[in-house]
Amino acid sequence: MTETTQNTAIPARVIHQTDWPQIAENLPPMAARWAMTQGFSGKSGDCVTVPDANGNISMALLGAGSPESAQRQRFQIASAAAKLPKGEYQLQGLSGDALFEAALAWRLESYRFDRYRIQSPMAATLKTPEGIDDVLLEAMVSGEFLTRDLINTPASDMGPEELENAARALADTHNATIHVISGNTLLDENFPMIHAVGRASSRAPRLIDIKWGGSGPKLTLVGKGVCFDTGGLNIKPGGSMGLMKKDMGGAATVLGLAHMIMATQMPVQLRVLIPAVENSIDGSAFRPQDILTSRKGLTVEINNTDAEGRLVLADALAYGSEDNPDLMISMATLTGAARVAVGPDLAPFYVDDDDIAAAIQSGAIKGTDPVWRMPFHAPYESMIEPGIANLDNAPSGGMAGSITAALFLRRFADAPYAHFDIYGWQPSAAPARPKGGAGQGARALLHALPNILSI
Repeated sequence: MTETTQNTAIPARVIHQTDWPQIAENLPPMAARWAMTQGFSGKSGDCVTVPDANGNISMALLGAGSPESAQRQRFQIASAAAKLPKGEYQLQGLSGDALFEAALAWRLESYRFDRYRIQSPMAATLKTPEGIDDVLLEAMVSGEFLTRDLINTPASDMGPEELENAARALADTHNATIHVISGNTLLDENFPMIHAVGRASSRAPRLIDIKWGGSGPKLTLVGKGVCFDTGGLNIKPGGSMGLMKKDMGGAATVLGLAHMIMATQMPVQLRVLIPAVENSIDGSAFRPQDILTSRKGLTVEINNTDAEGRLVLADALAYGSEDNPDLMISMATLTGAARVAVGPDLAPFYVDDDDIAAAIQSGAIKGTDPVWRMPFHAPYESMIEPGIANLDNAPSGGMAGSITAALFLRRFADAPYAHFDIYGWQPSAAPARPKGGAGQGARALLHALPNILSI
C-alpha cells in the first residue's frame, strides 16, 4: 500500500465486532466494500486501511473484538495497531476510560528492548487523544518501560551496582535524594540479613534509599533487588536458574511505580527502599541451619538458602517501619507457589485491611492491571515458627508457600502493609506485552493510592 503523505493524523476507528454491520452501512460505499473485501469483520486484531482517490490512506479500521474476547485478552486494540503502516494516527470511536485504555495499549505495544540489537520501531504512532490525561498516560508508559528494561537486562549488566545506578538516574530525573549503604557498612548500620545474603558475591550488597516529596502521607515502597539468584548453597538446578535475571523484578517494579508517582506529582512523601544483592556461592556464603539475627531483633533459622528474598526484604521492611509510614508496600518475585496458584498474568497481593484491598482491586480494573487478593491466613503462622529461632525462612512440607512467605514478611512491617508476590515476566507475547520483563501491580496501585491515602 502506498505510504501516506498526509500531514494530519489519519483517523483510526475502533470497531467492535457486534457493531460492524451497522457501521459498515454508514461508511462511504467504497470504504465499506474495500474493508469487507479485505476480510474485515471487527474481530480482535483485524486491521485494514482504506485508500482515498489518490492512493493515500483515508482511514484505518481496527477490530476490537467482542465482549467475550475482551474478557479473555486485554489490550486487544494493540494487536491491530501493530499491523498499521507508517504514519500518525488518531483514535476514533471511543471515549472516557475506553479511550485511555486504547491509547495505553497502543503506547505499550511500541516497546522495544534494543540494548543488544537494533529493533525496528513500531511503524504507526499515536497522536495523543484529546480529553485524556497525557501526563498520566506518559507516566504509566515510561514507568512500565523502565521496569521492562531493568528486568530484561541480563545480570552481567544489571548487578547491585548497576541497579543502584538506575535508581540514581531516576532520583536525578525527579530531584529526589538517594542514599546507599553498601558492603560491610551494612553490618555497621545493622542490616545483617541483607549482608548475609549478598556477602558471597564479588558484587557488594547494598541498600538503596530514595526519598521524594516534602508533604502529604508517608508512602514507603520496598522492592526485592536480587539481581541474580543461584539459590546459594541450596543451588538451583539449571532449568530453574534460567530466568533468575528477573529476580530483581520487585525492585524494577517499585522503581517504575515511583517514576509514575513522581511524574504525576502525587502529593505524598515517597520513600523507596531496595535491598540489592546477588545470591551467590563462595566460602563466605550463608548456610542451611544458620541462624541470623535480623535488624528487628527477630532470629531466623535458615532452612533453605534459596528463600533469600524474604531475608533481604525483612531488614528493609524493619528499617522502613522506623519512619512510621502511613502505608508500606513490598513487591517481590518471591515464590514459585504464587505462580502455581494464579499463573503469570495475575499479581497476587496480601493485605489485612478490606478497604485497602477494595481500592487496589478497583485500581486494577481502571489500570487494566489484573490482581488477585490472597489471605494472610493466621492459622499458618505456626508453620514459620521452627522452635529453635523466632522464624523459619523456608517451612518444610511445600504447602502454602506464598502465604507463609507473606506471613514472614508481615512480622517485620510495623505499619499498614500490603505485599505483592509478582512474577515480573511475560512468558509469551500478548497484545501490548512482548515476551520478557513485565511490570505487575504498578498501574493498579497508582490508581488506588489516592483513595487509600485520602489525597
